[in-house]
Amino acid sequence: MKLAYFDDFQLGVLTDKGLVDVSHIIMDIPHTNPGNLMNGLIEDFENYRSKLETAAGKGVAFPLDSIKIQPPLPKPGAIDCMAVNYMENGTLKEKPQINGFHKSPSAIIGNGDTMILPDVPATIFEGEAELGLIIGKRASNVSESDAMDHVFGYLNFIDGSARGLPPDRNVFFQVKSRATFAPIGPFIVTADEIPDPQNLTVRLWVNGELKQDFNTNDMAHKIPKAISWLSSIHALEPGDLIATGTNHRGLSSFQHGDKIELEVEGLGRLSINVQDDLRRTWGRETRLDRKNAGYETPTPQLTGKYAK
Repeated sequence: MKLAYFDDFQLGVLTDKGLVDVSHIIMDIPHTNPGNLMNGLIEDFENYRSKLETAAGKGVAFPLDSIKIQPPLPKPGAIDCMAVNYMENGTLKEKPQINGFHKSPSAIIGNGDTMILPDVPATIFEGEAELGLIIGKRASNVSESDAMDHVFGYLNFIDGSARGLPPDRNVFFQVKSRATFAPIGPFIVTADEIPDPQNLTVRLWVNGELKQDFNTNDMAHKIPKAISWLSSIHALEPGDLIATGTNHRGLSSFQHGDKIELEVEGLGRLSINVQDDLRRTWGRETRLDRKNAGYETPTPQLTGKYAK
């Protein structure tokens, strides 16, 4: 099943004809806002699945181009991001040590929304194409063998980053948790529709040019290990979001006026815009382009405030 919020945060189920409003089915879930309503549905989904399927089959479908798609998971309890979790198309000699970080849930935006580049001295702004997964039931110190039982579904996730902010160390919070730096959507796709999340093509385009193109089979630490490791640090709750990492070779600058599109196989296409009131510019090389040219750093800023 593909779930989405649309217009005034009505819940929709995607069909061949569009989104069918099924909001009336879930109004008995205790909630105060669309965020904890979705989290409540995720936690108790098996008691609603058949009702939602029936309603979707009988209801009137709204074409996607006639509605505003909202973030499908407006307020995850936590966003846990895996760091340096790809073998870079098998080019790394050793598996990176498992690592991660938190990203603020308030950074969430949805399809058609705008990532705002803030007035800070970042060396470059990037967005990482990632497979996101959503926890469906509480996970605390779970084993790798049991980890997948805790996955509710999947969605597209872009990990916005303001690189190189001072000071030189311990800056992940201000690099990663800026407002609008966590685009997700357009749908939540339930786990039963994705038979092998460890073999999905991930593609990201900047203004129609393909920049990132990799497969989730290149993860250094596979999904079960990531869930097990994260749940050994803190309990994962229904509605929590895990970003599984990216292949960095295709990362490139995000700039004012850009249209960014991300499509993880089977999850639909997420499209966002980029706004920079300072109109700063960078080259369009990817990290792999720079490495092949003999450079170990991202392309430098060319014009605008903070350019050197």
